[in-house]
Order: sequence, then structure tokens, then C-alpha cells
Amino acid sequence: MTTIAVTGHMDLTEASVPLVREALRRALEAYGADLDGISCLAAGADSVFADVVLELGGRLFAVIPSKDYRAVKVKPDHADTFDRLVRAATEVTVLDHETANRAAYEDANAVLLRRADRLVAVWNGEPPSGKGGGTADTVLDARAAGLPVDVVWPDGAVRRAGC
Repeated sequence: MTTIAVTGHMDLTEASVPLVREALRRALEAYGADLDGISCLAAGADSVFADVVLELGGRLFAVIPSKDYRAVKVKPDHADTFDRLVRAATEVTVLDHETANRAAYEDANAVLLRRADRLVAVWNGEPPSGKGGGTADTVLDARAAGLPVDVVWPDGAVRRAGC
């Protein structure tokens, strides 16, 4: 089994989602049922990755950053997808953080990187925002740890304006 974690942008445009889905399918299809995917199940790239892992017959492992994450961070338009993916996951780990905050996200990303053989990053290549815990930060942490990183950013993919 190969364990692949995901990091990626939450704010993909609606038109970008099918592009990212197809790019992830191409990146992961060689692993098929021999794939363990690890995701925090956030809206956008994390959930698209989780769906592709399941479609390919792989096992999904969810890492939830905090005890209140579902209640305070999962928006109504993502709730059904989040709940479906939690039910489909082979294992769900909820971190000990009471509150979803930057520290919780950084710890969740650290768990992903510790458990993974490689990282798939749905990332436009922009540098870190300086807030910590974002996609670029996770890519830099993975590279610093010597973890292979596969960047997926298909032609035509864009992030929503103002995010």
C-alpha cells in the first residue's frame, strides 16, 4: 500500500473542480486499490482528492483538526459532502484541539505528513501567506522532511477571487 496525503486550496472555482478531479485521477490511478489516501476533508481540493481515492477503490483516512471543526468550519454547502466522506472513511482521527484554529490546522497537516509516503498538493505555486498552516506551508514542510511532493494544478484551474 502507498499512503498519499493531500493539501490544497479550498477556494477552487466551480469550473476548476472537474479539471482538478481529472488531474488527481491521472495522478492516483496507477495506485488503484493499493492506495491509502489521507485528507482533512476540507472543501475544495481535500474533498475532491478523497472522492477520487474512493472512486479508485482506495481507503480513505480522515484527519479532523479539532473537536468543533464540523460545527464551526464546515459550511452548509459542504456539509453533505463532509458527512458522506466521514462515513466512507476507513478511519477518522479527530485531534485533541477544542477549537478549529491555526494551531489545529498545523497539527493536522503534521499528522498527514508523518503518515504519508508522499504528498499531492493541489497548489497554484504561490508562496505562503504568512498565516501558517496553508497549502504552501504544507508543501514546504513536506519538502523539508524529504517527502516527495506531486504538485497538481491543471491548465485552467483558478481560485475564487477575494479568497
